[in-house]
Amino acid sequence: MTATKQPYSLAELMICAAAEAFTHDGEVLATGIGVLQRLAASLAMLNSNADLMMTDSEAFMVAEPVPVGPRGGYQPKFDSWMGFSRIFDNVWSGKRHALVGPVQIDRFGQANISCIGDHARPKSQMLGVRGFPGNSISHANSFMVSSHNKRVFVDGEVDVVASVGYNPERLARGWSLDEIDIRLIVTDLCVLDFQGPGRQMRIRSLHPGVTAEDVQAATSFPLHVPDEIPTTAAPTLEQLILIQQLDPHNLRASQLKDNPPGVRARATTH
Repeated sequence: MTATKQPYSLAELMICAAAEAFTHDGEVLATGIGVLQRLAASLAMLNSNADLMMTDSEAFMVAEPVPVGPRGGYQPKFDSWMGFSRIFDNVWSGKRHALVGPVQIDRFGQANISCIGDHARPKSQMLGVRGFPGNSISHANSFMVSSHNKRVFVDGEVDVVASVGYNPERLARGWSLDEIDIRLIVTDLCVLDFQGPGRQMRIRSLHPGVTAEDVQAATSFPLHVPDEIPTTAAPTLEQLILIQQLDPHNLRASQLKDNPPGVRARATTH
């Protein structure tokens, strides 16, 4: 597939970049928490990994991803029942890959969705840790961040360690760092991974118009910056058509402030 010369949004670029996280997973349960995350997992199922499994976000496995937003006359194509007990079987067996959107991430890849500030007297209260502890230690995880800045990519540790990262000081007894699997972090500036020296967070690709200096300036800890960094691949025409089918109400346009284009002359430092 070749990149399209059609205009595309930053949201669409991020969806396609995040879909790459699932490409080589084979038959696992793909879970995207959030509009862009769900579209990325759905796109992967249709475009790069037909073996992916997915639910209707309720209690059934589906043969094809269910479009986001009001379903109208769309009828999900049910494959089988997927109740809570089967979800947990997938989680504990490692046959799942979740794409989530933390509010804080630190240099270890530890993520926070619980609260900002002191846990006893938080400045902002969010969801609690939910399923993050068990999910992060049991199966693969990737992250999506809509605004790459130092409030998200924090110095030290996140305010509440809700998910496991590459921190030997917090590793559960009997586990090794090799068993932790954080694949990709897709932001509005770049794609990151943990393939730097000593599992240091690395810039994997830069979105069009963004420099490594922009990314480092928006991050509170040092990143590994390779000598050569590719530009994040533009969506193909096929991918853009699939995204339109998966998001017929264009909910993706409201997920990033002002719905910026995918190609920027120059990124603004956050």
